[in-house]
Amino acid sequence: MEMICLIYYIGFLMISVLFFFMSIYFMIYDYTLIIEYNLFFLNSSSFVMSILIDWMSLLFMSFVLLISCMVIFYSSDYMHGDLYINRFILLVVMFVLSMMLLIISPNLISILLGWDGLGLVSYCLVIYYQNVKSFNAGMLTALSNRVGDAALLISIAWMLNYGSWNYIMYLEFMKNDFIMELIGALIILAAITKSAQIPFSAWLPAAMAAPTPVSSLVHSSTLVTAGVYLLIRFNFCFSNFLNMILLFLGCLTMFMSGLGANFELDLKKIIALSTLSQLGLMMSILALGEYYLAFFHLLTHALFKALLFMCAGNMIHNLNSCQDIRFMGSLVFYLPLTCTFFNISNFALCGLPFLSGFYSKDLIVEVMSMQYLNIFIYMIFYISIGLTVCYSVRLAYYSLFGELNFMSLNMVNESSLVMLKGMGGLIMWVIFMGSILMWTMFFTPYFICLSFFMKIMTLFMIIMGLMLGFEMSKFNLFYSLKSLKFYKMSIFFSSMWNLPYLSTLGVNLYPIDLGKKYSLIDQGWSEYYGGLNLSFMLVMILKIFQKLFSNHLKIYFMIMVLWLIFLLIFI
Repeated sequence: MEMICLIYYIGFLMISVLFFFMSIYFMIYDYTLIIEYNLFFLNSSSFVMSILIDWMSLLFMSFVLLISCMVIFYSSDYMHGDLYINRFILLVVMFVLSMMLLIISPNLISILLGWDGLGLVSYCLVIYYQNVKSFNAGMLTALSNRVGDAALLISIAWMLNYGSWNYIMYLEFMKNDFIMELIGALIILAAITKSAQIPFSAWLPAAMAAPTPVSSLVHSSTLVTAGVYLLIRFNFCFSNFLNMILLFLGCLTMFMSGLGANFELDLKKIIALSTLSQLGLMMSILALGEYYLAFFHLLTHALFKALLFMCAGNMIHNLNSCQDIRFMGSLVFYLPLTCTFFNISNFALCGLPFLSGFYSKDLIVEVMSMQYLNIFIYMIFYISIGLTVCYSVRLAYYSLFGELNFMSLNMVNESSLVMLKGMGGLIMWVIFMGSILMWTMFFTPYFICLSFFMKIMTLFMIIMGLMLGFEMSKFNLFYSLKSLKFYKMSIFFSSMWNLPYLSTLGVNLYPIDLGKKYSLIDQGWSEYYGGLNLSFMLVMILKIFQKLFSNHLKIYFMIMVLWLIFLLIFI
């Protein structure tokens, strides 16, 4: 088994390096390649498979392959002892190939193939550990994504009006066409379901039922980023109205998930909510027209988020599958290298200067500050930055530096060299890739002119978030049952503003309950006065007649006897 993992690891790594250098070449010479392959002819109609190769698709594919090769290498030890590890590795490879098909497709049909491939394989991976919780989470993931699939199918039907499904050809000059506006709206619907924006956010934390290597892949560069990538490709055709809706949803998701992560106790769910927050950031800046910056943050975020999940997986692995951060603490003494990687990734997530996350995040916030926007958007952006630091500090306090609340007799140590090598393969990219991409992607640097206070606003919010996170962790403020108001508030925020109740119970429990009420009418009075009671009454009357006809002589003599008794008594 380790041999198969090694083959995939080496193959993916080599192709990733090749794609990276090809993307730089395509970037410098501004090449775009569209390859069309005739599959077959039918009644003079040619069925063509189109492939789009430009610097964007090549760069994204190189990142996907780099992360997936490290995840497969990491999985060979993390999933060691699993009876069906072959199936697991093949599912991960299918997942990556579906994403690759989506990336290189300039055609809505082939995008749908990759899109559905991601949805189906993600369902198989979420239910990999077969229990009730996993099955529920898998069904929620699959059904939430089906909404987006349906939107893509409808947009395919609408694109028949243009005579071709190669959307790349029509985006620019059909921008003001009503049909293209409809297609844009449907694409946004598809993207917000796949990238779990409000109101479809409930499935993302639920998908944490999957094994940790899968979470690492899903949350960094494959499933949830597919929606953002699709919007990056379609960004030319969105009207101002659609952009404003997308901006509002992105900001709301970013704020909601940042707030929810501060009240969450599950290690993987905290990191999942941080992914949701970053996706909201990408959506927001994309809605402001800066698709380059959204792509830049997509790449840098993929690296540190994959590493964060891998570190979390190593911690969970050592703590006998315990994911509650209240049982962790002082792990820096037991898992020093893992905690170092974890801290560096957390710093990159917060936007610490000169790590990869800083280059994209700081640029996004400063470009947003230069736009003509209202105070709501401006404040939501900065508050979300503060909340990111807040939950990162809280997570570090609970897991790395606080008191160890785990079993006294434990074997928490860094015994797995393979898992450490898998994480070590990403750490240098987490530190340096932000600056490398900054130098290669932006030939013309962004010139940002802000006042002193607006310039240091990011730093101010980071310090505020750090202080608040430390205070929350230290005094355990929101988990105290002394104040019922605080407890209710924490329940509300950790349940993502009751979104799971709306998107799970709201779409299955209440309709089923309504169905029960309707069935009382349907199987009650309407049945009683309808066909059922009619047949019942007919059967009952027939039985009475049958008794009469079967015993008519006996009944005749009995009536005659009764008549004689009556005569004797009354006459």
